[in-house]
Amino acid sequence: MGRWRPAAERGTALVTRAGFERLKRELDDLWRVQRPEIVRALGAAAAEGDRSENAEYIYRKKQLGELDRRVRYLSRRVPSLRVVEESATDRGAVFFGAHIELEDVASGEALRYRIVGPDEADPGRGDISIDSPMARALLKKRIDDEVEVQLPTGPRRVLVVDVAYA
Repeated sequence: MGRWRPAAERGTALVTRAGFERLKRELDDLWRVQRPEIVRALGAAAAEGDRSENAEYIYRKKQLGELDRRVRYLSRRVPSLRVVEESATDRGAVFFGAHIELEDVASGEALRYRIVGPDEADPGRGDISIDSPMARALLKKRIDDEVEVQLPTGPRRVLVVDVAYA
């Protein structure tokens, strides 16, 4: 029996078209390509004998469990997502899908973000979740609005420099 995990917080069920297609491709790849490979390798490791001391078998069982957990999550999540295709009617304000350019008031550092769904967020690319503190603080703000954001690292003041929609 696996270790009990508390239920994850449900994120906002919004996603861009590109994010939705990426999640569907991931689910298909996990189910049709990766899972059969892991099951084959698990079968081969199980055939080697004593499973209690078989590191390959133990590793493949763990890997299969992690993959199945992700498949279960995506199988439930993908059908419940709402794809947002239309851009905001008020293109001067920050809403879902916006590309935002900010300036840190204290340091003058330029920041660029795009607000996306929690399942497609990638801070390394500048894609932040609509559920993040930064996105929540920026929603409905306009160019030249100054916003104070409560981040885990402390408060940060930013100025909205530009808002664009692809």
